[in-house]
Amino acid sequence: MTTINQEEIQKFSKLAEEWWDVSGKFKPLHMFNPIRIEYILEKTSNHFQRNESDLPLKGLKFLDIGCGGGLISEPMCRLGADVTGIDASQKNIEIAKLHAKKSGLKIDYLNTSPEKMDENQKFDVILNLEIVEHVEDVNLYFKSCEKLLKKNGLMFTATLNRTFVSFVKAIIGAEYILRWLPIGTHDWNKFLKPKEIEEKINNLNFSIIEVKGLQFNLLTQKWKQSKDLSVNYIITSVKN
Repeated sequence: MTTINQEEIQKFSKLAEEWWDVSGKFKPLHMFNPIRIEYILEKTSNHFQRNESDLPLKGLKFLDIGCGGGLISEPMCRLGADVTGIDASQKNIEIAKLHAKKSGLKIDYLNTSPEKMDENQKFDVILNLEIVEHVEDVNLYFKSCEKLLKKNGLMFTATLNRTFVSFVKAIIGAEYILRWLPIGTHDWNKFLKPKEIEEKINNLNFSIIEVKGLQFNLLTQKWKQSKDLSVNYIITSVKN
């Protein structure tokens, strides 16, 4: 059994050189990053009762699954976290390693998938950001996450809802009209509804802390937290 979908890996490997081009194919993720960082930092600081400081995540072990070129791994590292980033694309990992080296950041990047990792290696926080819609076996994926997370650890799962609105905005709008993403980046049929993810992780001894929508404002060109779960949303859960 595997969580790796080879077609998805090939798709993103072809784009690997563009990860750090803020005007390139990953421009939407660069625009998305500030709200993701803000949300993760807020929830993590509250959960682990961290006082604000220059390094609020110091001492916490993070696992960034499907890390790509390191767009989330790097800011988490800058905030003090001990970060391991994994990706099934060797090309993505090479780009991530090179950029971290240039940035003077110590991040452990590995070309692997969660089910292949040593279960004795436990993390305080697992990041599943815009990844579950690309994996081959979602149930195996979450089982692997559960084994790698410490008791009372946090898991963030951000993805796209399978709704008519998401089809219009994320597929037709983002890929075909605005051309923010290459056509074929997403398969709407692989999108998961919040209740579907909640059911899967509740069965694995997780408790849901919050389900929050993330909404893009075309006028301000910025993302914000929202009650609207129809397109992008993030689930914060804790391992019991």
